[in-house]
Amino acid sequence: MLALTAIWAIDRRRRWVGSALRLDRDIEPIVFLFRDRHLIDATAPARALLSALPGDSEWQRLSGWLSMRLPDAAAILSDPDRPPRVELAEQSKDPQLRLLAEDLADGILRITLTDPNAENAGIVVDSLSFAAMEHELEILRSTMDHSPMLAWRQDRNGNVTWANSAYLDLAEAKSGGETVWPLPQPIDLSARPAPGPANGASRRVQVEYDGHVRWYDCHIHEVADQTVAIALPADAAVRAERSLREFVQTLTKTFADLPIGLAIFDRDRNLQLFNPALIDLTGLATGFLTARPTLYAFLDRLREARMVPEPKDYRSWRNQMNSLEAAAASGHHVEIWSLPGGQTYRVTGRPHPDGAVAFLFEDITSEISLTRKFRADLSLGAEVLDALEDAVAVFGGNGDLLTSNRRYLELWGSTSRPTLDDHIAGWLAASGQSPGLTALREALNAALPDEPLRGAMAGPSGGLMSWGLRPLSGGRVLISFANAMPAPVAPRLPQSAEVAPKLPGDPPAQRAIG
Repeated sequence: MLALTAIWAIDRRRRWVGSALRLDRDIEPIVFLFRDRHLIDATAPARALLSALPGDSEWQRLSGWLSMRLPDAAAILSDPDRPPRVELAEQSKDPQLRLLAEDLADGILRITLTDPNAENAGIVVDSLSFAAMEHELEILRSTMDHSPMLAWRQDRNGNVTWANSAYLDLAEAKSGGETVWPLPQPIDLSARPAPGPANGASRRVQVEYDGHVRWYDCHIHEVADQTVAIALPADAAVRAERSLREFVQTLTKTFADLPIGLAIFDRDRNLQLFNPALIDLTGLATGFLTARPTLYAFLDRLREARMVPEPKDYRSWRNQMNSLEAAAASGHHVEIWSLPGGQTYRVTGRPHPDGAVAFLFEDITSEISLTRKFRADLSLGAEVLDALEDAVAVFGGNGDLLTSNRRYLELWGSTSRPTLDDHIAGWLAASGQSPGLTALREALNAALPDEPLRGAMAGPSGGLMSWGLRPLSGGRVLISFANAMPAPVAPRLPQSAEVAPKLPGDPPAQRAIG
């Protein structure tokens, strides 16, 4: 039994020693052999590290990865006059990465990377946990590489220690298509928008390359002893802001050239926008308007300048202005202001979005004067027509009655009949059928001659009356009826030989129809 126990103990010790030796052999160092920056050999862990790094060549991948942790590594390894043996350590409280570069002659450089905390420790990682960490790392790396935003980290000296693919593409475009370390800084973070902590700070920057200008909204955060920067593309926002600014400038120029005074008040009824025509129409000082007065202060100043209708008292005027403001805020509202100086203004109130209201002041003095003159001319023309002894009616080219005088109404009755055919029917009903009326109807139905026509027909009272037909411009026609005459004593001629008598005042050139 003792012998069997001893054999079992010796065999167990041998198995443990063999496992330890196999574990030590599995932990291989990370060693690279380069000849003139071309990889000629590497250990398995070294090749696994290179396969996980971005870049075109093995030298670029390793230089970029080392520059993130050892800022001086890329410059020292690229220096042809470096010492034969160079040792670098990561600058932190607990160094984790050390680099040993040895020159083996004939352009061969051996680079050895070691981790003092894990060296010969025989660390065994759970395969499921390691796979989960690799999967999460792959998701984060793929997300950052496909993101259009620029993301990078830099130390307190301004050296870039990490960057995503968008930043690397921009750096390559700025450096002529080649990735160099240390990475250039297309966006300078040294100029902060304001003193103090940088967390949450944001500013807009522009980057020029390939003859184009790119805009970014840069957000800065301080993490530990490094600065994390994220630059979001802002080209669309810049174009929209530029278009809005140009649109506002266009509107401003348009408003400046308008002869109508414009005043826009916000929801608090403070003046926000006005044009030069408002100053010309109201006579208010520019300084007063640029101080953004309230609507009621604006109206009070207009009242002081006698640029509003003269009210009976202040209370009624204030009630009127309150009604004006309420009507303008609720919908389209128009008022006519007859000013004490003889001017006439049309004041239009319109609601605007977000509770704002706009007032338009238009000088319509000349329009009102022209309207009054036109109405006076129409009234004078109607008086002249009513003063004539003849009955006169004017019909349009479509047969509608345009105007008639008082004598026509007295002779033929109501003028509510709208068309010429209705009036002819009224003439026929009042005077009966006669050759003169038939001739008038034929003349109206035929093409109007250039010269006036005259004739005679039976009047409503049974006597003989004359009619006249005169063409006017636009296809209009004027028909006149002379005062009724007593019936002639002479025997009536046959209808084929009936001729209208010569009336006093008829010109020789006129042709009689009867």
